[in-house]
Amino acid sequence: MWRNLFSEFFNDLRRQKLRSSLTITAIAWGTLSVVLLLAFGRGLGNSMVRGMLGAGDQIVVIYGGQTSINHEGLGTGRRIRFTEDDVSLLQRSISGISHASPVYGKYGSSFQYDDVRTTTYMEAGGPDFEIMRTMYPAAGGRFLNQKDVDEYRKVVFLGHEIAENIFGDKYPVGENLLIDGMPFTVIGVMQEKMQTSMNHGPDSRRAVIPYTTFRNIYGNRYIGSMVVRPASADFQEHIKAEITRLMASKYKFDPSDEQAMPMWDFIEMEEMNRKIATGLEVFLFTVGFFTLMIAGVGVANIMYVIVKERTREIGVKKAIGAKRHHIISQILFESIFISFLGGLIGMGISYGIVNMVVSMNLQDGAGEFLGHPEISVHAVLVTTIVLALIGIFAGLFPARKAANMDPVESLRYE
Repeated sequence: MWRNLFSEFFNDLRRQKLRSSLTITAIAWGTLSVVLLLAFGRGLGNSMVRGMLGAGDQIVVIYGGQTSINHEGLGTGRRIRFTEDDVSLLQRSISGISHASPVYGKYGSSFQYDDVRTTTYMEAGGPDFEIMRTMYPAAGGRFLNQKDVDEYRKVVFLGHEIAENIFGDKYPVGENLLIDGMPFTVIGVMQEKMQTSMNHGPDSRRAVIPYTTFRNIYGNRYIGSMVVRPASADFQEHIKAEITRLMASKYKFDPSDEQAMPMWDFIEMEEMNRKIATGLEVFLFTVGFFTLMIAGVGVANIMYVIVKERTREIGVKKAIGAKRHHIISQILFESIFISFLGGLIGMGISYGIVNMVVSMNLQDGAGEFLGHPEISVHAVLVTTIVLALIGIFAGLFPARKAANMDPVESLRYE
């Protein structure tokens, strides 16, 4: 049975070479459109999330602000400022916090190595910065550790771009440089990373020193912000509510006053970015889907031609006892096979294009976002289902027409 189906199918293709090749090409083109759009959409979505995580991984940044609601007669416009002790208070009082650090910052810090001078934004934090802010060191270096903090060490961790500006091609780890006229030792250089969300500039141009060293040198009483990371994203709302409750109680402001203590929630941002990425994939799939549906019209057209050419043959089959489902199954098989044949060609070309783009390892400009397309199992599965539906619906109506033919009238057909 299967041998006869394949034999008749390929005989029809040979009789209608131009029409068949154009139809298969249309299906391949539609499949190519769907798969590539989904692949580049997935790659773009992943890049959006990766770029956001380049600034912080599941963290909440808490800033001191100004009161905007009258609370206990204290009026509005009152400054709220935090200290290092507040970070310790949060860690002691709130369960579910896995990492935390106070943060200081200073614009225009001067860096000098031999005759090279530059300025950048300098930040001060603790060892937890490495995980929270995804500041992972390149080979041969390290990030700040607890001893650096406890012993007020004059050590600095540099972004890769600022390190290159200062040291050029020279290996910087272990070298001494002057920061605002004071000697510091470089302990590490950050790995290159993608970063689309930032404050005070990208981390690639940032220098990080221990927060105790910063306080000891510059004498700051108040920190710039607090950074905390929940042990799980499920604890996010609980931890934010507890932080608000504790700080509102300590500094006497209304817990509903968002301006008194602004928060930058990276967990919410990540969720929003993933929703945007999913929406983008759905939109791109819709565009490709309609392209593939147009190709499906071509499949239906060629199936009607095949049915017309086989009118006498179908009449003979029905006259000698062929059942209705035999006629329908044969036409449906050929329609589905055409769809899958074109789809297979389109998927093969898609894999080739995606692998070529990935191997080019694009890093600059738009390539940073579009240079990592990904053909997911989900994309292949959805495309396969669509091809099957196109084959079924494109062959169903011609098949019903063939099955409803009168054997006598079919045998008279010229």
